[in-house]
Amino acid sequence: MKQYLEFSQEVQQAKDNGQAIVALESTIISHGMPYPQNVQMARDVETIVRDNGAVPATIAIMNGQIKIGLSDQELEMFGSSDDVAKVSRRDIAQVVASGKLGATTVATTMICAELAGIETFVTGGIGGVHRGAETTMDISADLEELARTNVAVVCAGAKSILDLGLTMEYLETKGVPVIGYETDYLPAFFTRESDQLLPSSTDSTDGVAETMKTKWDLQLDGGIVIANPVPQKDAMDADYINKIINDALKEAEEKHISGKDTTPFLLAKVTEMTEGKSLDVNIALVKHNAKIGSQIAVSYNRQVNQS
Repeated sequence: MKQYLEFSQEVQQAKDNGQAIVALESTIISHGMPYPQNVQMARDVETIVRDNGAVPATIAIMNGQIKIGLSDQELEMFGSSDDVAKVSRRDIAQVVASGKLGATTVATTMICAELAGIETFVTGGIGGVHRGAETTMDISADLEELARTNVAVVCAGAKSILDLGLTMEYLETKGVPVIGYETDYLPAFFTRESDQLLPSSTDSTDGVAETMKTKWDLQLDGGIVIANPVPQKDAMDADYINKIINDALKEAEEKHISGKDTTPFLLAKVTEMTEGKSLDVNIALVKHNAKIGSQIAVSYNRQVNQS
């Protein structure tokens, strides 16, 4: 497997020096935000990771290789290209074999991070059970990956375009811990909380890191969700954003948009209907996740090295 991994100089040096590393996905760059905000966001997030004592490893597929860490030029190229494949677990082998440009989703970034020996991953929000999944079976591969892959995912909860209740039920069934960071309720991406009470919460990054280490020391395979709400000053009003999301869902249904095309369509529609305000929230929450996720990664790295 290692023959398919290519580490950037910065990430390889961090591995050699035993530094904390934070994995970052690339779908948020290629499919989650418009250019040039996507590239600027990616650069800012990498800077935040460094400022908090860790090394960023943005993951993507290029030229038949899984790239663990991108150069500034690669970030620019990746963010400005319009022929980037959205890669989940089912697509990895084909995209790598074909040499195409591929953006890693939450699920794929988890897989690649584990292959690269990186335990902490920062993203915006995880996928989940889509509304109406009882008839469509539209369930994100992110949830199954969380059940099997040993990576902690720091996120602003699940996107509020999803069925959050069923998403939490799925994670419970699969034995995936969901820990609220400074919140007792599952964040709903654009808003700080939903009506989903979390099974556990903490205000300590050291406590999160200790849970990660203990879980994997006990050989309890699978990931951990660290639900970190968007800062209060950046959060959207729940009634306002939920109405827009419902309107966007209705339009997606009318246009017969489904599967992996659903989320990019909905997020683009929400950005349009909020006149860009939702994009500002998206960027703010990713940056906040990068800060908290980096602190968790540094703590975890320290605890592992001391044991």
